[in-house]
This record gives sequence, C-alpha cells and structure tokens, in this order.
Amino acid sequence: MLLIGLIASLIGDAIVLLIDWFPVGASKSAHEIDTLYDVLLLVSVPIFVLVMTVAIYSVVRYRARPGDMGDGPPIHGNTRLEVIWVTIPFLIVTTLAIYAWIVLNDVEAKKPNEMTVKVYGQQFTWHFAYPSLGNLKSDQLYLPKDQPVKFDVATQDVIHSFWVPNFRLKTDAVPGITTHIRVTPDRLGRYQVVCAELCGLGHATMREFANVVTRAQFNAWVAKQRKIQTPPGGFPTAPLVKSKGTS
Repeated sequence: MLLIGLIASLIGDAIVLLIDWFPVGASKSAHEIDTLYDVLLLVSVPIFVLVMTVAIYSVVRYRARPGDMGDGPPIHGNTRLEVIWVTIPFLIVTTLAIYAWIVLNDVEAKKPNEMTVKVYGQQFTWHFAYPSLGNLKSDQLYLPKDQPVKFDVATQDVIHSFWVPNFRLKTDAVPGITTHIRVTPDRLGRYQVVCAELCGLGHATMREFANVVTRAQFNAWVAKQRKIQTPPGGFPTAPLVKSKGTS
C-alpha cells in the first residue's frame, strides 16, 4: 500500500507540474504566485493519494463478505495515532499559511513611485481614470512597462470582480467601498481584463484589455487621450468612498 501510494504521488506531482495552469505571466508578482501554487499542488497531491490509497485499501481488504450480516469488531481508538494524524496536518497547514502570508505581504507592499489608476465597474464594461495625469479618463487600460501601479477599484452598480489573469491578481468591486491591488507589469503586450463575478446577463461580455506598453508609447497615448473630449454623462464621475483591503 505504501509503495503504491509513493509511486502514485510521484506520478501525480509530475503531472501537475507539467500542466500549464495559467497564461503567460505579465507582472513581477506572477512568478511568486505561480511558485506558491506549485508548492500547494506538490503538497496536496501526496496527501490526496495517501487518503485515497488507505480508503480504497480498507474498502477492499475489510469489506463484508457475502452473507456476513454481523457487526464489525468493537475497536478502541489509538490515542497516539490520533495525536500524530492531527499534529502532522496542523504543521503542514500552518507552514503553508505562513508561506502564503509572506507572498501576499510582498505582493501587497507599497512600491516607490506608484501610479494610481481608478477602476470603475459598470454593467457591462470597465472605465479607468488616472488621477496623477489630470484625472485622465478612458475606457481602455494603458500601463507603462515596469511601472508600479495601485488600482483603486469601485463599482457603479452591482458587485464585479476586476481580474487580469496574466497579472495573477484580482479584487472585487463592491458597492459602497473601494478595494485595492498592486501590480508592476513587466511584459509588453495586450491582456484581457475580465469580470470574475457573475454580474448579470451581460457578464460574459464584460471584457476590456490591459495594454502594457513602453514609456514612450504610454506618453504618446496620454497626449492623444487628452485631446479626446468625454461626452457628457458618458463616464461615471461618482467619487471613490471608504477604503477596504484587498479581497
């Protein structure tokens, strides 16, 4: 049983490491989050295999034979074994929790020279504002490569969830509060902005793009956007309200 469990664990760990779970990473925190996910998988697979191996072995080995209608033997619990199988999972979970907290603390840490981008969710689209650029407003998200960004996320109606899979981070947009995430894009490209919270009949269409460009391209885009007049009532102007931590 132990040999079968060991072999199955090694095969399972190899398989989960070979699977490409996420799209290409486009932020400096993506590598840390991917590594954390791999560690969780490497620990979870052997535990799952161990539990299933013991369960399947017990069902096969100790199954009731045809015609056996008697009760099972009255077996008293093994205190030492119970202490061991409670202590070991406790230590594993505690270690993983500490590791995850360290990663989260590093990801959420304030970076120098941050650029704030306000994000507004609205059925069924996203709007963006740049307070440091004269409160420039746009329905497209443009970010300069290697620029630390703080997103202040709010909603104009129902609950949404601001998610860029390539950045590996997301946060809910909840009526009445503002949530925050921090990202430093480090890969040029065009990445989908997705709503990850069912928000109505048009939920599946609530997608925009995050364009990560060079600093020169970003400055050119800003200059172009400043020449574009936002139609009256065409962009939400409600102020962000009280803050809350990352969801």
